Amino acid sequence: MSPSREGPTQSSQAPPSSRDIRLWRRYLADERAEAAIYRDLARRRDGEERAILLELAEAEGRHEQHWRDLLGEHADRPTRPSFRRSLLRTMARWFGSVFVMALAQRAEGRSPYSSEPAATNAMAADELIHEEVIRGLATRGRARLSGNFRAAVFGANDGLVSNLALIMGIGATGVSSGFILFSGIAGLLAGALSMGAGEYVSVRSQRELLSATKPTQITLTAAPDLDLKANELVLVYRARGMTLEAAEHRAAERMGYLDCDCDPSLSLHPGVEEVEYQEIGTGWNAALSSFLFFSSGALVPILPYIFGLQGLPAILVSLVLVGLALLVTGGIVGLLSGASPFKRAMRQLGIGFGAALATYLLGLLFGTGVA
Repeated sequence: MSPSREGPTQSSQAPPSSRDIRLWRRYLADERAEAAIYRDLARRRDGEERAILLELAEAEGRHEQHWRDLLGEHADRPTRPSFRRSLLRTMARWFGSVFVMALAQRAEGRSPYSSEPAATNAMAADELIHEEVIRGLATRGRARLSGNFRAAVFGANDGLVSNLALIMGIGATGVSSGFILFSGIAGLLAGALSMGAGEYVSVRSQRELLSATKPTQITLTAAPDLDLKANELVLVYRARGMTLEAAEHRAAERMGYLDCDCDPSLSLHPGVEEVEYQEIGTGWNAALSSFLFFSSGALVPILPYIFGLQGLPAILVSLVLVGLALLVTGGIVGLLSGASPFKRAMRQLGIGFGAALATYLLGLLFGTGVA
């Protein structure tokens, strides 16, 4: 078993070096910033989420005190926190959104305390737990925006990739810039209408499917007239996933038998009727988001042609604009999913340019036969 790190103290350790002082002051500034971030986020929330964030701020305050104790007289010299935490605090103060939660989750996951001799084991463990707490809070936010956000992201990405591939393929055949622009506008309108209609049907169908699956409250009205010893109410709860014992207890509760000899803890069994379905958005909101974001994405590749560029310069400018947009959408997806924004951005870029290259090569192939 490895020895516990209780953290050095000024009485038991040699005076800190100038390097230690600089590092500890940075840790102190970061802890102050993180506590402020959680307090700023808490001001925009209420109920349980607010209480959790304030407790996280209190925990960061304990870490701050640890570095104050180590620094002694050096603790009061001002030091700026890291750029990442300064940016995060600004965003928390002005936005307080799920984006900030996702960034905070990644910040907690990068804590250096596991390999920092001056930090205690408890501090390192706290940071690991904080990451999971923020992950849980961020998950709530992701669930709230998942439906419309999915439609928006996929709409924008599809618009970027499909229209870039379209104009690249058509442009490779050697047609005029006017024809390319017309084709791009037609692709924008057709794709946006198709995406909007598809999202509406998809979300409506999903909601109807979940609605058909969600348990009803018929058990509450029928229960008083059933015979406890020979009733099908137990079968209802067993069909919903409960064990036989838990189903019998729930049936007794529904029928008003308060003197049953079942284990009271079974009342806490999470039957299917307590399960809340993840928010998937509404049909109209998803359709509108998809239509608007597809249109905005599909507009980017044809902007050079709208402003009069032709030939190779138009293609190069279009590639640059679409590449930047793909990097942004990929980074946002990575950020909200808690993954590396850089990796997700590069993946989006590779997929988009791969599709454009494929259609361009096909255009060259078919363009050889154009008179």
